[in-house]
Amino acid sequence: MIPVETLTQFGRRLEEVNELLCEPAVLASPERQSELNRERRRLEPISDAFRLYQKVEKQVEEDRSIIDDPELGPLVKDELPALEAELARLTKDIHVLLLPRDPDDDKNTVLEIRGGTGGEEAALFAADLFKMYVRFAEGRGWRVEVLNQSDASAGGLKEIIALVSGVNVYSILKYESGVHRVQRVPSTETQGRVHTSTATVAVLPEADEVDLVLEDKDLRFDIAAASGPGGQGVNTTNSAVQVTHLPTGLSVRCMDERSQLKNKAKALKILRSRLLDAEKTKQADAIRDERRSQVKAGDRSEKIRTYNFPQNRLTDHRIGLTLYKLDRMMTGELDELIDAVVSFHQAELLASEQGRN
Repeated sequence: MIPVETLTQFGRRLEEVNELLCEPAVLASPERQSELNRERRRLEPISDAFRLYQKVEKQVEEDRSIIDDPELGPLVKDELPALEAELARLTKDIHVLLLPRDPDDDKNTVLEIRGGTGGEEAALFAADLFKMYVRFAEGRGWRVEVLNQSDASAGGLKEIIALVSGVNVYSILKYESGVHRVQRVPSTETQGRVHTSTATVAVLPEADEVDLVLEDKDLRFDIAAASGPGGQGVNTTNSAVQVTHLPTGLSVRCMDERSQLKNKAKALKILRSRLLDAEKTKQADAIRDERRSQVKAGDRSEKIRTYNFPQNRLTDHRIGLTLYKLDRMMTGELDELIDAVVSFHQAELLASEQGRN
């Protein structure tokens, strides 16, 4: 069964939102437009699914009413099973759409990738992962802005932090957090042996100033000359900024820009998102027994995936999925994989919700 009254109310609210978006006062307020457009994006899939459900349900009822008719009965008997299966699928889809939403799902994302165990090969793998996510983002029409980058000597990345902006970025990328393991023959390997290395990925919702207020008294700023790639200018100006949150001891250093002010703004953006994520983790830990599946999804110490290049194989260990198309996935074709991971966690959450009801 589906909550018909609730779904009907959502449909009415969608009509109201569409009308509000045409009002002069709303058109004159970009902030209000953005808020209503986010609400519309949440309501439209539910409303569309409910309309289709009603259409299929009506057809099923009509077919059942004439199934004993000597002339029409044989015809509807052939189509009824497919319609009933479609109705069951729509029922499940609606229940998934009505699951409690993560309030951060609509937010942009701070994506952090670091080389793990494996030295230079781990740094090279971190660079490959970043390229993979950039290509995936481009396919979605998202924007990727590098906030901070630390290069390794062999051309890889010790660390890269980027802001990914677009529609529903966090809801799609949030399950990418964790340890990613690679098995391949490094470019430096002379005997063709397969090595195993790792890189870590952290996906944090971008924290707005209204989400987390940073008091000036809680911050310490240290300024220094930047180092690394970027030409002479980056090395001769005191543009690198390190900001430390004194209550927690958490520090962020940015030196990508020649402008001290730009580096300061980027460092504060990263710091705010990390602090918000730490607060969310603390809250999740407090209710781990009740919402164990969600906490598990955010556990960055867990090895979530293996990339085996010799076998062109990618395995997601959380859901037991193996795909033999690693070459395509490294070019950003991640939809099949990410859709499967999201569906798995939706099913877990749905079972948890139904168990409480």
